[in-house]
Amino acid sequence: MNIKRRQIIRGGLAAAAAALLPQPLLAAVWPQKAFESKKVADTISSLTGGAAVSEDGRIAIKAPEIAENGAVVPVGVSADMDKVETIAILVDNNPLPLTSSYELQGASSPEVSTRIKMLKTSDVIALVKADGKYYSASKNVKVTIGGCGG
Repeated sequence: MNIKRRQIIRGGLAAAAAALLPQPLLAAVWPQKAFESKKVADTISSLTGGAAVSEDGRIAIKAPEIAENGAVVPVGVSADMDKVETIAILVDNNPLPLTSSYELQGASSPEVSTRIKMLKTSDVIALVKADGKYYSASKNVKVTIGGCGG
């Protein structure tokens, strides 16, 4: 049998097997409604399914006190908790509050960092799901030049 023919057959079998896998195994669930919400309360409700959220001091937000340019604000979130499943970062005064949402695997360290855009001075909110419960923390960041078209 020709090697090219074997490669084509293997490729066809792999494609057929991938097509038969359930969709959740191929891609993570996209929280579209949460990313399109225009109010923080609606965004949190969408992410939590309406579950209660409590403030927790074990969540640390690393962000500057004053951001000179709202277009590029470095933000880090870490959680000193067990069984952290998700971390989301929201900005209260942005047109679309949810900046990012991360799903963490069991063995990973519950810490994320990114750069976000901020329209104006606002609270940066971290929403953490750990062991099936939701926790939050916030930090005020002053913005001197807005990054969302401001």
